[in-house]
Amino acid sequence: MTGPAPFHGDVAGGPERVEAAWLRTRDGLRLRAATWPVDGARGTVLLLPGRTEYVEKYAGLAGDLAEWGLSTVSIDWRGQGLSDRLLADPLSGHVNSFSDYQADLAALVDHATAAGMPKPWYLVAHSMGGAIGLRALIDGLTVERAVFSSPMWGISLSAALRPAAWTLSYAARSFGFHDRYAPGTSKGAYQNAAAFEGNLLTHDQDQYARMALQTERHPELGLAGPSLGWLNEALVECRRLSRLSSPATPCLTFVGTEELIVDTQRITERMATWRNGELLSVDGGRHECLMETPKRRALVLDAMRRHLSAPAPVGS
Repeated sequence: MTGPAPFHGDVAGGPERVEAAWLRTRDGLRLRAATWPVDGARGTVLLLPGRTEYVEKYAGLAGDLAEWGLSTVSIDWRGQGLSDRLLADPLSGHVNSFSDYQADLAALVDHATAAGMPKPWYLVAHSMGGAIGLRALIDGLTVERAVFSSPMWGISLSAALRPAAWTLSYAARSFGFHDRYAPGTSKGAYQNAAAFEGNLLTHDQDQYARMALQTERHPELGLAGPSLGWLNEALVECRRLSRLSSPATPCLTFVGTEELIVDTQRITERMATWRNGELLSVDGGRHECLMETPKRRALVLDAMRRHLSAPAPVGS
């Protein structure tokens, strides 16, 4: 840990008790983490956000977890939130290698360990965090149970666009224009650039307005579209993950029936063979099932609560 970090409580909501800190990765980057501690907690959730996200976005979920007796610790990945940005254009979402996110997660685990965060530990991961979390579980990260929200185990691309995405993103890395925005992506934070009507994230207008307010009031939190370098790294990592078996960790995964950002076929295929795994389809849900309409969100939270409260499987 390198000291206390800012936290924008004016747009976060959630529990009043929150501790933000700067972390240092093994390759020298400064990242921001946030902890929502609960007195007498029965365990701790490692909460892994998606691409473009920041810890304030998950303060409400940390409040739900606190009601279940769980402390929460989360992170701004490199290149987003208040963590170190990697390009001269701070709005471009970029990573040099997808494996670098494992260094970020290692810094978060070290932070949680040093802080004595109560065990057992659980994993809750959304979108890109789902790819990072799955890789970590396969590589030996030990948690009691895992929850994946719309995990990025594949990227939703049409059959016509997929070859072009591979070719262009590979060429960008090979010929040195990997820092350019992927074609057709936003040059600003999505929730500020796209109208609520027809958005890809949620049917809930209040939730969408809350996301927009966070990056309007604190634009330093915002992130635009991915770089071609990020796109290539993400495509490669998703393909590699698709060739690996699922870990034995008990797992709940949920995805909306109106999901258009991640590849739902990859999710369905993996969960069909995940021992101790359950797939929950959220009728009408978009990408942000944790920030959907109250009825959909209640369905998801109830399933999460039951999963995170269940005893360990026999023989685990």
